[in-house]
Amino acid sequence: MKVLILCEESQVVAKEFRKLAHEAYSCDLEKCSGGHPEWHIQKDAFVALDLMSWDIVIMHPPCTHTALCGNRWYWKSPLRAAGIKFCKDLWEKACKVCECVVLEQPKTIMQSFIGPKTQVVHPYQYGHGETKETWLWIKGLKDLVPTDEVEGRENRIWKMPPSKNRSKLRSKTYPGIGKAMAEQWGGIAE
Repeated sequence: MKVLILCEESQVVAKEFRKLAHEAYSCDLEKCSGGHPEWHIQKDAFVALDLMSWDIVIMHPPCTHTALCGNRWYWKSPLRAAGIKFCKDLWEKACKVCECVVLEQPKTIMQSFIGPKTQVVHPYQYGHGETKETWLWIKGLKDLVPTDEVEGRENRIWKMPPSKNRSKLRSKTYPGIGKAMAEQWGGIAE
């Protein structure tokens, strides 16, 4: 299968699909940090959607301006309006060019613009002892099934100390979730 993971410089999800012999590509405007530039499309997400015919498109659009936790800073901000437009346009374009599409966001205002979320997942359901409520919009694929529910749940993400890389570190996909996506969606369409 040909799999495109948009707004993913870490290559966490792309690597998991590659382990299962799928032709998976990460895509981001930034260089990849996952160690496989040969699998990375460093282009605009809208351009990447038109590069070839994709079997699955998974999207992690930036959430800084659309997350509910940013309401106090971005309410009525032009940055919020731009974030909404990018996320909504990306979802609509991906749904036009691919039958199997997933959009991932934390708790967000996007339900008002692209419809109700399909599923809520947490890292602790996939082998990580943390809570981080993550919303998925899923088209053409089944909901993810938890693979390894663990104890010792803590919300560590918001406790990260300030740094210039804080937002990037907070947005990384947990490997257990990436693995579940590859194993459960790699070749299994409804």
